[in-house]
Amino acid sequence: MSILRYPHEKSDPRKVKTMKLYLVQHGEALPKEVDPERGLSDQGKEDVTHIAAFLAKGGIQVERIFHSSKKRAEQTARLFESCLSSGAELCQKEGISPLDPVDNLAREVDNWQDDTILVGHLPYMGELVSRLVAEKEDVPLVNFQPGSVVCLERDETGSWIIVLMVRPELLSGDIKLKENQSA
Repeated sequence: MSILRYPHEKSDPRKVKTMKLYLVQHGEALPKEVDPERGLSDQGKEDVTHIAAFLAKGGIQVERIFHSSKKRAEQTARLFESCLSSGAELCQKEGISPLDPVDNLAREVDNWQDDTILVGHLPYMGELVSRLVAEKEDVPLVNFQPGSVVCLERDETGSWIIVLMVRPELLSGDIKLKENQSA
């Protein structure tokens, strides 16, 4: 279980290996009418490739990439695997479907030692961030969009913090300024 701490508090004498957990919402999926399994759209593939390349350029390396059983999550995970080229273990993980409870994985993650990517769905990914960082699933902390990644870092006391969030539109050059700005 993660421990919420404030900077002025003394560290827990129990030392935990620091690690990073990259939580990724799968890329934009095709409509069910076009693909009943809802694989990634061309835009989804492009967005995920940009995000993965951005992380690779930053030197990100992970030991494992887990994904849900859904086609769009597996495709997203494979794109990360190919861009990161780190020889990461790629495998399907049970219990990370959209409506699965997050407590089981939150407890499991607290025992992980290696930097890991987890590719999944909403609302699960947002609830997992909230559970790890704030210890409550219903505290909205991030606003995932298809293809987004949130990096959490566990410090030596076992506390999780958000260290990075990247959404596809930040890398596409399509950021729009508000039209209602006054001159």
